[in-house]
Amino acid sequence: MCGVIHLAEGPRVAIRYISLRDFEELAALHEESAQLLARWMPGGPIVTYADFERYMSRFDGPLNEGFLICLRDTGAIVGRVNVNNIIRGTHQSAMIGYSAYASTTGRGYMTEGLGLLVEHAFGEMGLHRLEANIQPDNTPSLSLIKRVGFLREGYSPNFQFIDGAWRDHERWAITAEMTGA
Repeated sequence: MCGVIHLAEGPRVAIRYISLRDFEELAALHEESAQLLARWMPGGPIVTYADFERYMSRFDGPLNEGFLICLRDTGAIVGRVNVNNIIRGTHQSAMIGYSAYASTTGRGYMTEGLGLLVEHAFGEMGLHRLEANIQPDNTPSLSLIKRVGFLREGYSPNFQFIDGAWRDHERWAITAEMTGA
């Protein structure tokens, strides 16, 4: 269940940092969504607490931040967004990765939540550019990223090893200027 400290709130969802106390809810969401996520997501599912601790350790330094998208009224987790490979200095950029879950897709929660994340990244985090890399066959994810305002910049063959093979990805990006930030 999501905590009460939200970084940003929309009409239906809010975003907050992920924490170790989220293990049970996320493990259940990953289990119900295993088939949905397997062909799109790198790494294995979060099954054990040790898996979750390993996953959470990536957020110990300044290069990655982990967020959850939660329903405002119940606090239930409906999605996850990572801001990865944060580059400061003259770039102020990062890559994002995200996932929805089988029981929460198709309701617009990710569109609203990812929009809040973009605002937070360009505001509080001080970033200027976000990039998302998406497999060309992942139509729901491509539709989502377009709705949030990202533009397609290119194509990267054999970009990432997922589900046993090197997968091609489309490269999408958004900058602060594109959002009016």
